[in-house]
Amino acid sequence: MDTGTHLVMGIALGGLSLMDPVVANHSVTFAAVLTGTIVGSQAPDVDTVLKLRNNAVYIRHHRGITHSTPAVILWPIGITAIVSLIFQDANVLHLWLWTFLAVFLHVFVDIFNAYGTQALRPFSRKWVALGVINTFDPYIFGIHCIGIILWALGSNPVIIFSIMYFIIIGYYILRFLLQQSVKNAVRKTIPDAKIIIVAPTMRFFTWRVAAKSETHYYVGRAFGRTINIYDKFKIRPLPQTPLVEKALNDPNLSAFLSFSPIYHWDISELENGLTEVRLVDLRYRSNEHYPFVAVAHLDEDLNIITSYTGWIYSEDKLQRKLQIGASD
Repeated sequence: MDTGTHLVMGIALGGLSLMDPVVANHSVTFAAVLTGTIVGSQAPDVDTVLKLRNNAVYIRHHRGITHSTPAVILWPIGITAIVSLIFQDANVLHLWLWTFLAVFLHVFVDIFNAYGTQALRPFSRKWVALGVINTFDPYIFGIHCIGIILWALGSNPVIIFSIMYFIIIGYYILRFLLQQSVKNAVRKTIPDAKIIIVAPTMRFFTWRVAAKSETHYYVGRAFGRTINIYDKFKIRPLPQTPLVEKALNDPNLSAFLSFSPIYHWDISELENGLTEVRLVDLRYRSNEHYPFVAVAHLDEDLNIITSYTGWIYSEDKLQRKLQIGASD
């Protein structure tokens, strides 16, 4: 989920902690727990700072080790240790418990996005992405905001947030049912599909669709159970040439491949004598454009002159990024 949604989840969980008599009857403990749930709801996304290095490092590691099984255990311990130094009279056990719930909830809800997490690490480096909830879901964010406002106006937070989470659980179940319905519709539209990826959008009944058969990739949108296929690409294996091998070893393209299960490739000769290797993720088609790409430019001696990976929404901006990379 996005930072804002994690924040309101942390506040809501802090309000819900008042169901715990130890928290409800001790103001210092409540202050500590509220601090712990807010910090815990944000802590796993500390890897966002990797963007300061470059996109390749961020893409390869975001929602990786900071969302892993050991991290879910270690984050609450570290946060509790720091917060208990500030609120020295707080009940440490209950502070740890609610902070743990905040961290766990963060990692758990991220699994339901199309991006996913490596939550099973170190047992598995596989990305767990159920793809039923958009990274920013206006309904989930909105109901949290309503609950927080009602709490601020004097409503009982335990009742408010208990009702809210029952509604959200029902919402998740509904999203699973809708996704399954869309997948069934895709199977009818593309009977020979071997892999079907259905990802949510901001609109409740609209889903992104990417599918793979033995011979083709298909890209489209689902509106309810109506499937519209916009693009169809013949599957071509990447050439096994020294140029391609060198390009794929570039950190930007390597990071892209670690993340993208369905992609299209193109190799072209540029006017300046360089060769471009371009990989395009087919899962994120938006406004007739594929924004998540990886590109490398190589000279005739197979030196990589510039490369880039990330979300980019115009060809002009992509070329500017590549020019900046070439000048570094």
